[in-house]
Amino acid sequence: MGNSTFSCFDLEEAVRAIATAAGVAEHQVRTAVELLEAGNTLPFIARYRKEATSGLDETALRIIEDALAKAHELARRKETILRTIDQQGLLTPDLQRQIETCQDKRVLEDLYLPFKPKRRTRATMARERGLQPLADLLLQQRPLGRPRSDVLRPFINPENDVPDEQAAIQGACDIVAEQWSEDIGTRGWLSQQASEFGRVYSKVKRGKKEDAAKFEMYFDHHEPVKRIPSHRLLAMKRGEADGLLRVGIELDDDYMLRKLKPRLASNRQFEFHQELLATVEDCYQRLLLPATESATLQHLKERADEEAIQVFVQNLRNLLLSPPAGPEVTMGIDPGFRTGCKVAVVDGTGKFLESRTIFPTAPRNDITGATATLRDLIARHNVQLIAIGNGTASRETDAFVNKMLKDLSREDDRGRPPTKVMVSESGASIYSASELAAREYPDLDLTVRGAISIAHRLQDPLAELVKIDPKSIGVGQYQHDVNQTLLRRGLDREVQSCVNSVGVDVNMASSSLLAHVAGIGPKLADRIVEHRDTRGPFDCRKQLLDVPKLGNKAFEQAAGFLRIRDGHQPLDNSAVHPESYHVVEKMVTKLGATTSQLVGNAVLAAKLDAQDFVDEHCGLLTVEDILAELAKPGRDPRSEFKVARFAEGVNDLKDLKNGMILEGVISNVTKFGAFVDLGVHQDGLIHISELANEYVQAPSDVVSVGDVVRVKVLDVDLQRRRIALSRKQV
Repeated sequence: MGNSTFSCFDLEEAVRAIATAAGVAEHQVRTAVELLEAGNTLPFIARYRKEATSGLDETALRIIEDALAKAHELARRKETILRTIDQQGLLTPDLQRQIETCQDKRVLEDLYLPFKPKRRTRATMARERGLQPLADLLLQQRPLGRPRSDVLRPFINPENDVPDEQAAIQGACDIVAEQWSEDIGTRGWLSQQASEFGRVYSKVKRGKKEDAAKFEMYFDHHEPVKRIPSHRLLAMKRGEADGLLRVGIELDDDYMLRKLKPRLASNRQFEFHQELLATVEDCYQRLLLPATESATLQHLKERADEEAIQVFVQNLRNLLLSPPAGPEVTMGIDPGFRTGCKVAVVDGTGKFLESRTIFPTAPRNDITGATATLRDLIARHNVQLIAIGNGTASRETDAFVNKMLKDLSREDDRGRPPTKVMVSESGASIYSASELAAREYPDLDLTVRGAISIAHRLQDPLAELVKIDPKSIGVGQYQHDVNQTLLRRGLDREVQSCVNSVGVDVNMASSSLLAHVAGIGPKLADRIVEHRDTRGPFDCRKQLLDVPKLGNKAFEQAAGFLRIRDGHQPLDNSAVHPESYHVVEKMVTKLGATTSQLVGNAVLAAKLDAQDFVDEHCGLLTVEDILAELAKPGRDPRSEFKVARFAEGVNDLKDLKNGMILEGVISNVTKFGAFVDLGVHQDGLIHISELANEYVQAPSDVVSVGDVVRVKVLDVDLQRRRIALSRKQV
């Protein structure tokens, strides 16, 4: 056709498809797409462009953003395929129409398959030997009207590696098999059969039983394709990646061949019918079945990845939005045996004050010295909170601190002793050795940085955890086995959502936290901190425009999520966007009050009718948001801080007994249950069937990471270090 440029992205077609898939109106999708294409962030659109999208929330906007990305990706792939086929001179109007209207990427690849550059195959070599015309004759399956030998004789050429009739037939049948295997209808039918009636199987590889002990349940496992849950498929694929299992798809081969033979070798009167029947079997076993297996497993893997990423994302959100203990002087303790426990004290703003090393555990068991050191630090810095990392030696350290605090409480009746909390230290060591930690604490040892991080995690989990790669936080399900690009995108988006839902104090936040504010990013975050360090705290939001390279677009996206305390504009410490300050001025005028009097005054805010302040710039949904914010400015969506009380005397797996009722913290939620930290260095599992008395469809419906729960110990397997728990039998 000679065409070299193709454009396959149709905005209106994409809008219609996305609206149908997302279950929202086309005009909402169209506006959301326009806002996204213009560079607006999800948090900004969800919060400050509600009129434009008719109130779409962040969840719906994510669905639209993902679908839009897939539509662009599919369009780009179509354009590449069309160019490739066109360059071969094989693009027909009908084929172009099929490709341009295709909405399924698997079908699209099947359409492209006959034209795709291939490695050398049996069919390729047969074509090189001049056997394509014979293959075409076999494919037609029309009566020959002459002897077989007459048909085959022209193709026999020993110099061309076709010494006899059998070699000619075999080569031609290899071409036929390949062409049959590329037929889009046949591939589609087989794919549908695999999806509906196929079974996923896994088998242990010969000689790998010992190495594969942890995959024992998958040594000879079979499960219907349409019912296999994501976590089991990912477990099988993990075993396969480790070289221990073979994972594949089983079909009823006899049934498939009974259906395929009359479909492909359709003329029973054809002189080469028997050869074609044998070719159907070869085509099925050698080409179609492996291709179907690969495509089906890929589809299952993609679906499992999406589910696993969603589990990880939800767990991460719950962890990031864990209740903060608040701006109290906090002592962080990173436990250890031989090298001792590193102790760091930070003030209410998180500023590092002092560090020490104590040795209350084996081998030194210096209880006296460790007690004196902690008492001194608590007294001099007025420590209110003690955060103990939950890693090696944590329970021994926890028991020591617990006794010390009890003694302190008995001896000193002037006030409450510090509150002690066990804190997850997942990823703390990675942060301690990071370039960021080195910039924040260049003169401190890695272990001291770890203790500081543990203290910060208690004060404000969100502000500290954003410094760590989310994959290192330990709340995922097979996070290293899923699509890493999609995982990174999902996690980054979730971190941004959490940070913006809470809001960020621009004069206190680290560059790591600021980087996740809508419209900011790492480079601008560094510039904001540098500007703050050299020129002092920001007095108002407008001063952000003085930061180099922070333009009007970035300001528009970020301003509503940044807080300035004690500035001259009270609204700067609220979620009211600067573009709407004029609305608040109208409200203040109507009340005969000042902005300071209105902000935080629910009684005054209740006197106002949102409808009275709707104008061409500010719709009803936005005005209602403004009134809610004025009533409770800067409200934190995180719940109230609560401490889990681990049982005394239960420090190790061997201390657990069946029937014990214990308190713990949900550390991870998966599709098959929830893991609980009981303080014994090994999380226990509440299977989905033991989460509640009523039927539970998904564990995340009833528990979240960070929840404090009471559980009953059902079984303890010391050898395999497994703990079975129940929440419904408590």
